[in-house]
Amino acid sequence: MLLLCQGCYVMELAEIADANELEKRLKLCDFMFQISSMACVIFLSLLGSSLQVLPTHDKEAARCMGDGEKLLPRWLRLPSTDLTDRFDESGPTHMMPTGGSSAMKIDWESEEHRRCIAACIVKGTYVLESDRTMCRQGLQAKALAPAWWESFHFRLKDVLTDDSFKHRGDKFIFGAIYEYAAPAGALPRHPSAPQYVVAFRGTMMRHPKAIQDVYLDGKIVLNRLKGSNRSQRAHAELHALLAGIAKRKESCVVWLAGHSLGASLALDVGRTTMEQQGLGLPTFLFNPPHVASTQAINLLQPSEVAKNDLYAASNLLKAGLVVILSPHRKRMEKLFERLSPWAPKLYVHEKDFICQGFIDYFQQRERMEERFRGAAKSAMTLSYRDMFHHLVGHDKERPHLLPSATLWKNSRFDDASWLTKRSNAHGLQQWWKSDAQLTLSPRHYTYPVA
Repeated sequence: MLLLCQGCYVMELAEIADANELEKRLKLCDFMFQISSMACVIFLSLLGSSLQVLPTHDKEAARCMGDGEKLLPRWLRLPSTDLTDRFDESGPTHMMPTGGSSAMKIDWESEEHRRCIAACIVKGTYVLESDRTMCRQGLQAKALAPAWWESFHFRLKDVLTDDSFKHRGDKFIFGAIYEYAAPAGALPRHPSAPQYVVAFRGTMMRHPKAIQDVYLDGKIVLNRLKGSNRSQRAHAELHALLAGIAKRKESCVVWLAGHSLGASLALDVGRTTMEQQGLGLPTFLFNPPHVASTQAINLLQPSEVAKNDLYAASNLLKAGLVVILSPHRKRMEKLFERLSPWAPKLYVHEKDFICQGFIDYFQQRERMEERFRGAAKSAMTLSYRDMFHHLVGHDKERPHLLPSATLWKNSRFDDASWLTKRSNAHGLQQWWKSDAQLTLSPRHYTYPVA
């Protein structure tokens, strides 16, 4: 009922004539949404992001991390094992060298291989921060991160750091730029291979300074990630990279990739690049967060018929509200038309609370088009939160409102406890597995441009 209550509240607000009273009511409503959303993101972050583990056991690591290590309770400290960070132990086994060969099995024309490589490079960005924190950077023999990109013939071009919470010169690595570097004597770069990959890691809940990531998780819920220092740095670095490519008059491909929080950054950067420059960069979004009422509705486990009817009623209500919010509707439809040529790849698990909203968003949008074609085009561009902001003169658009995308849904569940299953559903490691190890069902969605 939450969706309907939001829509009814918009209708009630539309009948308030006094501008001051209207603004007070809207601010109160938005505040209530923010509080409830904050509680939701903290729970989801604790549930889903704990897979990215950072060992904090030895004295050398404690010295590198300073006082931060002391902040971790003993139950979060793991034994001295880095197997999840080791490419040779945890990487894509189906692409590993065999038969005495030292070369990885790479087929750039394979959708499966491109997915695995993008996921491995994002994993390398996680391990890059782990190497820094664990003092593994100075000794190349101990650094674990390079194998995650060098195995696919990439080199580290630049590191993206966030010093929003700067302490003792510390800079948190949240992303990196990788450049393709073909080995000597190899064939030229395959047309489907990127020249550059801009990758963003997600939340590292067991990092001693995880509060930096959790803070940004909250900004995702409040739709304020774009204003963060990390987002601004990501935009600036990509802009500089693209400007350099244009200046050199190079013809090359740039990939964007990210997991969880990093997927939100990649989505934000990709949307802006398409909107402002008309460049639809290939984008790989692994378990991107979707903040809406979907999670709460799915927890109630309604029948499929009840859920379809609920979303249909909500979308019809949105379509009806465009009479009041016509300028907002027109702005959003123009934005969707500009973004429609760009179709990022979304990789989601059907049981992942954090990203499963994308499944419902696109499925319900498709059913809306089938049942109410006239109202579908307007309804799919609108969200209740955006309507609230428009009424008080602060236009925003929710990042989960995508006109086009290719949605890859994984339905495979390994035998494990309930909590482990939920954690694995949000884990990055599933996405560098072979197709045979997953239960994937792709679906391409487009926006009907007039």
